[in-house]
Amino acid sequence: MKRSYFILIGTILSAVIFWTCGKGQDTRITTGTLFEEMIDLQGLAKYPEPAFRMRQFSSYDHRSQLPGGRDWYANADGFGNEPIPNFEKVLKEPDDSGIGEYLIADVKGPGAVVRVWTALIRGRVRLYIDNAENPVYDGDANDFFHKPYDRFPQMDNVNRERFQETIRQRDASYAPIPFAQRLRVVWIGNLKDTHFYQMQVRQYPEETPLKSFSPEDIAVYSKVIDNVTLALSDPENQLPSKPKARTQPFSVTLEPKQQKEALFLPGPGAVAELTLQLKAKDRDKALRQTLLFIKCDDSPWGQVQSPVGDFFGAAPGVNPYHSLPFSVKPDGTMLCRYVMPYADGLRIQFANQGTQEAEITGSVQSIPFSWDERSMHFYGLWRTRHNLVADPEAVQDLPFLVAVGKGVYVGSVSFILNPNTLPTPWGNWWGEGDEKVFVDKDTKPSLFGTGSEDYYNYSWSSPDIFFYPFCGQPRNDGPGNRGFVTNFRWHILDPIPFQENIRFYLELFSHERTPGVSYARIGYHYARPGITNDHQPISEEDVRPLQLPEIWNPEPRFGARDSVFFAAEEIITTSKKNTSLSQGRLWAGGQLLVWSPQKEGERIDFKLQVASAGPKRLFLTAALTPTSGQLTAYLNHKPLKSGDEAAVIDLYRPYRTLL
Repeated sequence: MKRSYFILIGTILSAVIFWTCGKGQDTRITTGTLFEEMIDLQGLAKYPEPAFRMRQFSSYDHRSQLPGGRDWYANADGFGNEPIPNFEKVLKEPDDSGIGEYLIADVKGPGAVVRVWTALIRGRVRLYIDNAENPVYDGDANDFFHKPYDRFPQMDNVNRERFQETIRQRDASYAPIPFAQRLRVVWIGNLKDTHFYQMQVRQYPEETPLKSFSPEDIAVYSKVIDNVTLALSDPENQLPSKPKARTQPFSVTLEPKQQKEALFLPGPGAVAELTLQLKAKDRDKALRQTLLFIKCDDSPWGQVQSPVGDFFGAAPGVNPYHSLPFSVKPDGTMLCRYVMPYADGLRIQFANQGTQEAEITGSVQSIPFSWDERSMHFYGLWRTRHNLVADPEAVQDLPFLVAVGKGVYVGSVSFILNPNTLPTPWGNWWGEGDEKVFVDKDTKPSLFGTGSEDYYNYSWSSPDIFFYPFCGQPRNDGPGNRGFVTNFRWHILDPIPFQENIRFYLELFSHERTPGVSYARIGYHYARPGITNDHQPISEEDVRPLQLPEIWNPEPRFGARDSVFFAAEEIITTSKKNTSLSQGRLWAGGQLLVWSPQKEGERIDFKLQVASAGPKRLFLTAALTPTSGQLTAYLNHKPLKSGDEAAVIDLYRPYRTLL
């Protein structure tokens, strides 16, 4: 039976002066310098000195030891009762109540914890630094992986609210914990309980000067922390000013199949900010079919090769968001703040692979940059696969970057078309797959994750729109995780350096077999000259327009099992005078019931024919749009309540149309 949904149409509608940590001649890595790195985009363009290796400790299924082997796609990653414990080592066997002690990490030498994440973890965590007998942290495990600083009274010295809005990003925290000699983290709990976790650690060379974390650091570096969180909260206006920055505009109009150069910058130098806007009759289509090439130092193809809209991390279409390195505004203005150095010169070119004219205007902010043996070019290489079959029985490792050379991985974005016919996250979820990152001589990944949403800093296949300085989901059509979905994550404090090579994969692992999936992605990175990779030129087939299936009807499986679906337009019992039907591929049955009340307080009634007596659960699916208003729902003439008040359902969403 086809299904529609109803909506209510309503009328609701400076640069900071940078600081030092008071270090003087102190060149040690400290809690303060690590906070500074969170907004040092220019520093990312130099190979790190001292060099470090990034490691991740997580609750991935520890049977996955042999690449391509029998358990390579095993997925028991933290729900409890796993075949083997999801830890580095069993320290103390479970007692009579089931409580044991398990080693999460034991890292010798200087390093720093730079990211922690959990969907849910019960039990306790103890964190020891430098062989100290007493732990720096001894408390609730879930709190540690969400907000490790919160228990320290020194947090009263910083803007706590802004800290929580910027350093904690969805289900991850980037509060750094440096250690000079050793890090040891222990979980105390019951293996039958949920215990999802990820912890990323920088491991520095033995001689690296470093000051270990102390809770007092929060007070000592309070001004640094507050300035960093301010910049993260509003990067467009609060990032440190760029001395000697020069703004140069460009404009180009492209006929179909035409390629043009928009700007040339002689070197040496660096682009500190790229801003552009594209106009076309069908803008969404042109954003995918107009290609951006950024060519540094006479690169034949370009270090950046991407559809214009995809490069800025929110495609398809214009989906407004802001983050540290990228922003997209409601009017279609797109900004990139990743720094792009060049020694001899930089060219910006565009190619129109579509069938309509496209007009592009923009500007670059260029800054002086001294090219040396640590300098790197910025890369953004887009790739896609159409007509994939996502299948839990045939999981695939999708490459984001396979490269030989020296560089640093700094970000990922996934652009997915998911045509699954189920209406619930449990069933139409596409992202059970883990990230697997091999660096240099790895025989198993340095970073092995627990799920795609976990990599992107959220949990439980959440379908909502969100964005933070380093991560976000600027598009998710719905219902559940159906339709067009975009996720991004920027590796700023947690970049992944590689000396010889890198192989970055993310599994495509769905709840059920789903043909017709399209999966585009970019693995952003910096690299020294001489790097080689597996990138292929972007073809017209790659950028062909994508659409959802013309007609879809929800099916009663997984989270929708035993369901009966009702089309709203078929069960109205009041007058249809103020209603209409809107056609579209997003809506079940190809149409949406639109209710346009003429005054506040009007009502619309529906009658559900229930086949049998007994407890039922009722799900209302509605369109969230820029023209929708608010409603209150009543069941058998009694308002559905939230606490003691009637629940008001707000269907208004600026800039987006979701289900």
